[in-house]
Amino acid sequence: MKAFPKAKLTAVLETMSQKATVWVPSMIAGVSRFAPYRPEIDIQMGTNTAISPKEALFPSTEKIYTFSAYGIDGEFEPVDPSVGLQILFGLRSCDMQGILCLDDVFLTRGYVDDFYGSKREATTLITLGCVTPGADCFCASMGVNPVEHDGSDAQMYDLGDAYGIIARTDKGETLVKDLMATGLLSDTDKSQGPTSDFVLKVDSEGITEKLQQMFDHPLWDELSRKCLNCGTCAYLCPTCHCFDISEKKRNQHCGVKIKCWDTCMFSEYALMAGGHNPRPSKKERVRQRFMHKLRYFPERYGKLQCTGCGRCIAKCPVNLEITDVIKLAGEAKKDG
Repeated sequence: MKAFPKAKLTAVLETMSQKATVWVPSMIAGVSRFAPYRPEIDIQMGTNTAISPKEALFPSTEKIYTFSAYGIDGEFEPVDPSVGLQILFGLRSCDMQGILCLDDVFLTRGYVDDFYGSKREATTLITLGCVTPGADCFCASMGVNPVEHDGSDAQMYDLGDAYGIIARTDKGETLVKDLMATGLLSDTDKSQGPTSDFVLKVDSEGITEKLQQMFDHPLWDELSRKCLNCGTCAYLCPTCHCFDISEKKRNQHCGVKIKCWDTCMFSEYALMAGGHNPRPSKKERVRQRFMHKLRYFPERYGKLQCTGCGRCIAKCPVNLEITDVIKLAGEAKKDG
């Protein structure tokens, strides 16, 4: 394994940023999130970010084409989805697992989203092993290894005074070779110790099968009472991928179509043109969110859509926690 001292982190980022846009965990206007590296940025490597890094691949708003119409004549111009090379540096395992979920949605089953796909292809993913889980973290309970993730291009380890790094793919090999050429990396025989015990634990074994029998269970009435349908959980989540298509007109003749984040927690999300809404109340919307995370997504793609990052738990204003849903579903199935 190669390693570089933590004191040389800035030099490593400067080197990588010469060839690509490097997204790093940082503090921006009091909010921790991934942002493109620049020398004055406040880098936060100790804990995971409050906002997931999915926006590097799936931006919150994105232009998809421009249009114009004059009389009976109209035309549109697609926006080029390609981006320059970019590096996601310091991803945690939960967020790497989240990107694999986004891959399933946007790149498989006969449909490829060119906007997502072009960014994904141009991106090198570098994960960082966790040493101390946060109070709301529970990735291990969802089958995710907090120390390393084999889906990344390169894995970093916290060695105390240094970061170790191992390449896993051709992209990772290229990155490590570039760093070696600068003399920033050296050999090490150190290894990251085990992650501290999780404060938050939940038994997710068989949750999909349990929920298959609970579509009409009174549990959903109970859970939905305190939900505000604010959408905070979805906007922070590394796997939520709902979006809407809206338009912004420059004048009466031309404008731009925009893809923007949306969520099934909003009352208008499933509203149809004729006025019918198949999810008319909070009950249906709350049920849809948790059913999708824990039942529908595993049925379709073979993996849970919750990665245990804990962001929704930390920021939900009414403490409607997915871990409680898993526990209550297990107890309800046991009793019923």
